Amino acid sequence: MQGPFISLLSDYGFKATFGNERDSLFLRRALQALIQSDTPIAEVTFLPNELVRLNPDSRGGVYDLACTDELGRYFIVEMQLSNYPEFLQRMKFYSLYRFNTLVLRGDYSFKNLPRIYCIGILGTTIFPEISAYHNTAVLRNEAGELMDDQTVFITVELPKFVKPAAAIITDLDKLLYTMKTLHQAPEDQTKWPEFWTEEWIRTAMQELDWRSMDPEELLLYQMTMTKNAHAVQVVKKQVEKAEQEARQIGLEEGMQEGMQQGMQEGMQQAATATVRNLLAMNLLTTAQIAAAANVTPAFVEGVRAAGAGSA
Repeated sequence: MQGPFISLLSDYGFKATFGNERDSLFLRRALQALIQSDTPIAEVTFLPNELVRLNPDSRGGVYDLACTDELGRYFIVEMQLSNYPEFLQRMKFYSLYRFNTLVLRGDYSFKNLPRIYCIGILGTTIFPEISAYHNTAVLRNEAGELMDDQTVFITVELPKFVKPAAAIITDLDKLLYTMKTLHQAPEDQTKWPEFWTEEWIRTAMQELDWRSMDPEELLLYQMTMTKNAHAVQVVKKQVEKAEQEARQIGLEEGMQEGMQQGMQEGMQQAATATVRNLLAMNLLTTAQIAAAANVTPAFVEGVRAAGAGSA
């Protein structure tokens, strides 16, 4: 393991912090920061994260976390680290499912519906034309005037967040900085940002310190890492398939020069996309990513540098 902390962006890390039902302090402060509210969330009630079919013809599904607070507001939190251009459509599906259940519960009444927050934390950029890393969307008219905010969509694109620790003031930035860097924290605590001493963040750090895990917790973490390793193998097979398709494209061009260029371009694009996805997971070393994507460590660092420069 590298460093004392497990990545908060890993499956295990997300469940141990956002999904911590024994102590919801971190979740409550994180939700408050993500929805940009000045009012603390006093308590949360966790909900099943599986979408039950509303009728035989409807779809089901599973999201990462769902809960309500003491005001009756609903929160759906989904973390997506790999590339998923249609992620916003998935968020709409989740929020509309929750909206439909609320309407059905009220015998098709649309009065006094609680607010629904659908929050997406992304390891890639899906809105390249938008510079902000945190966006809140509600229903507005062409003049920008508010029409309805019963359902609120919030997205966070982590690659766009590049603030150094010294420039961080808000809870939102503290949250995002911690999510991106905790697994890289040095052993020397004097080098940690001062805001990591705040109780809500310390709560999360304690859950992610693998050195303090009991045998059962360590086993659960290792099982999760095995699952992630399997996912890497799946990605590797996708790379091999992409390489085969690239060779086919080159062959179909007919000319030797065009064939070589088509092969190289296709393989280069497939390798770059794979490395980006693995970097976004924040779980593997440069050497492990290079091995999984069948590229050199220098290639991985080049993709990493290009991503940082475009953020």
